[in-house]
Order: sequence, then structure tokens, then C-alpha cells
Amino acid sequence: MNDKQLKRVDLIFIEEAILSKVLKETFKKDNSQILNEILESGLRGRGGAGFPTGMKWKYTADEPDPVKYVICNADEGEPGTFKDREILTRVPQRVFGGMAVVAKVINAKEGFLYLRGEYNYLRPKLEEELEKFHAELDALNFDFRIKIFMGSGAYVCGEESALFQSMEGHRGEPRNKPPYPTKSGYMGKPTVINNVETLVYAFMICYMGSAKFKDLGTFDSRGSKVFSISGDTPKAGIYELELGMSLADFVEDFGDGDTKAVQVGGASGFCVPRKKFAETIIGFEGVPTGGSMMIFNSSRSMYNVLFNYLDFFEEESCGQCTPCRVGCQQLIKGIKAVKSGEKSSEYLDDLLSLTETMKATSKCGLGQSVANSFYSIVHNFREEMIY
Repeated sequence: MNDKQLKRVDLIFIEEAILSKVLKETFKKDNSQILNEILESGLRGRGGAGFPTGMKWKYTADEPDPVKYVICNADEGEPGTFKDREILTRVPQRVFGGMAVVAKVINAKEGFLYLRGEYNYLRPKLEEELEKFHAELDALNFDFRIKIFMGSGAYVCGEESALFQSMEGHRGEPRNKPPYPTKSGYMGKPTVINNVETLVYAFMICYMGSAKFKDLGTFDSRGSKVFSISGDTPKAGIYELELGMSLADFVEDFGDGDTKAVQVGGASGFCVPRKKFAETIIGFEGVPTGGSMMIFNSSRSMYNVLFNYLDFFEEESCGQCTPCRVGCQQLIKGIKAVKSGEKSSEYLDDLLSLTETMKATSKCGLGQSVANSFYSIVHNFREEMIY
């Protein structure tokens, strides 16, 4: 068991004006020096999957194509997640700074901020901040420009290849992989795509050095993370916490004294019951998360929670592949039939088998991740699924 205690930190929201200093010092370094700093830090993608950030940059940098792109994925559509909105509101220049660091490492001239459609109200302020940022780059004679591209409210466009399709004017549907974005991304060119939080941390590592970042977290989960905390909690909001904490410590701090479950990672994540709080580690060696922590107390029906998740997935499935399109429909019909008594409780086992098929055969993460919440809720709260 990990004995890491819950620790609140304040890295990315520090008030000090550091943009000019960090860019000036970073641009003096060789690309290999910058890349090694990111690699040494152990930074992994903060969207949930946790791919090593430095390796993604390296693979893209190694591609011979002279045209490359940097994309910030700000399509924050995961239910229960709202931390990227806070980052873009409070420290947008550091997001842009992270993009510029990537551009330096991979020799890109153009970048895009793909902004969630529902965040359109942020755009005017972000455009103002971009003007200031481009002025900073001009003062440093660094040739790189960022444009904002608005999403249209499709959850599936949070998946990187569907995002590229959207940007290229096509229907937002995931592509087959390989090739991966580092080789063939936006417009078929080598592309680094990181989410908002990952880019901010990359920028802050350039500011404070990899050693300080590595002092936080654990061997498998270096650094800290920004969490969106909601549900049955007296402390709902945005918090930056050190990775590697136990869920028991998290609930002790943020729960309401009657927490029976925590949905870690949003609708596509895992539901952890009270009996497993102590053994569950929040990090890549335990339960990873893109940031959403939804807390449920004993007054909540886990059947209703699962129904809401499935209703969301059914609505947001792009429909391209049969396992996801039909699977989501059958799962929601199935739990309704069991709850009404039309089907016996044993039918839940058939539905669990269906989720395994979806996980193995769906084209992208949407269909693959439905199994996470379905299995963890049905397995741990089976009695609440039955009439």
C-alpha cells in the first residue's frame, strides 16, 4: 500500500509573472537540452492515458518532414471535468508558453488551440492574451503563431484523431491507428497534441527544473495534478494535489462524512466503493484520472448514476463502429429491463460480457472506456441495479 499523504500544492497558478523570463532562458538552450529536461522530469500526459510527454515530443522531432504542428487539446468534454477551463481563464499565457516550447523542440511554425464549443465565451479574452503572447515571441525573434479553432460540442472530438478530422473540415470521427499523430496528425503532418494541463506543466518544468517537479508524486506518477472535485462534497472546486495519494486520504479531506463511492476520471473512469478507498492510489500505478473526482454519498442511487453515464455515451457515440453504436444502446436498454423486472439479475452478466466485447473491438476510447464505469458500478453495487 502506498503511504503517500494528500498534499495540496501550488505550481501552475503561482502569481509571479514568469512568461518572458522562462521563454528567454528556454530559447537559449539547444532543443536536445529542453527535451532532456522534459524527459528527465517524468511528466506524463494529464489527459488520463499518461503517455510520456517527452517521448511524444521526441518522436515528432525525429520525423524528417519540414512541416509540423503543435495542438493544444482544450476540448474538455468529460463529464465532471472543468479544470482546463480554470487554467485557460487564470494562466492562458502559460498554456501558450508550453506550446511555444514544443514548437522550439520540434521546429514547428504553427499551432492551434482547439477550444471546446461550450467555452466560446472564453475566446475574446484568449484572443487578447494571444496578441500579447505573439508580441513576446516577436521580441524574442521566435517565429511561431497560435490560432484558436472552435469545436462544435462533440465529445468524441476530444479523441485526438477525431479532433484532427474536425479541424480539417470532416465529420469528427476517429481514425485508424497507426499511423500515430507523431508521424501523421493534422493535415497528415507530424503533430504534437497535448492537453491544456500537460502543456502548462511542461512550461513550469522549464521554469523550475525537472528535479523540483520529480520531488512531487511517486516513481510512476511524478509531479502534481489539477483535480475537478464535485458531487457530495463541501469543498467542490479546483484543487492542485500531489499524485500518489490514497483515495481514503482524498475522501477524508473532501468527503461529507458519508461517502460511499468516488467516480475517478469522469464518466469514462472507474467507480471506487468505500471498501476499496484505502487500497486505491490516485496515479498511474493505481487509478489514473484526467482530473474528474465525483463524490457520491449514501443518498445517491448508483443505478441512476450509471444510467446517466450510459445515456451520455449513447448520445455522444459517433456511430462509426458497431460495437460502440449498438453496444451503448443495448447497455442502456439492458439495465432498464433488469431494473423493471423484465429481465432477471443474471442478465447483468450478459451485459458485462458485452462491455468486454466493446472494450476489445471499439475503434476509439469512447466505446472502449464504457466498460470502466459499467463494470465498476455493476460489480460493486449490483444490488442497486436490481428491481
